[in-house]
Amino acid sequence: MAQSKELYDAILNGDAKKAYAATQAALEAGADPMQLIAESMVPAMEEVGNLFECEEYFVPELLLAGRAMKSAMELIKPLLAASGQKMAVRVIIGTVKGDLHDIGKNIVASMLEGSGFEVIDLGSDVAPEVFVAAVKERNPQVVCLSALLTVTMPAMKTTIEALNTAGVRTQVKVLIGGAPVTSQYAKEIGADGYSENASGAVSLVKNLLTLGAA
Repeated sequence: MAQSKELYDAILNGDAKKAYAATQAALEAGADPMQLIAESMVPAMEEVGNLFECEEYFVPELLLAGRAMKSAMELIKPLLAASGQKMAVRVIIGTVKGDLHDIGKNIVASMLEGSGFEVIDLGSDVAPEVFVAAVKERNPQVVCLSALLTVTMPAMKTTIEALNTAGVRTQVKVLIGGAPVTSQYAKEIGADGYSENASGAVSLVKNLLTLGAA
């Protein structure tokens, strides 16, 4: 489908206006919303991730691709809601308490959404009890915690402890990330995984869910 190719190219090139227009044209032509996600958006964001891994794309390109993908989702989300269709996996993401940085978190959220996951972004400076409430209310399969400052990393541990105390820790996979975070720290605080970049986070979510279903 020509519209699918146009949408793919628009996301890959980080052109939000073209992504919106291509989505609108495809929907008006009778395209299925979920098909657009599966055949255009997911492959485009996967290629963006590949280009980032190969160092052909950098953070600005990731941000632009994510913005283009979001512009397409503006049209698709209401249609999915109206038809009762749902994404297969729900992810809650947020920057932990005390940390106001959100660029990295936003990139990960965009990459996850573009890869076909339903993403609930709690924003930045998110208290442990807010994560707990969101898990209870929205029943996600994955929780992603972000921190850019060394001094806010302990809030990741506090949040995981809060999930344990609330009795919902076993319901979700908890992933952590951010500049000062390491795989060793993930193990120390009881997280299920760690990724140093956005494309790695998408792969990690997919791998953990596959292992969980095995």
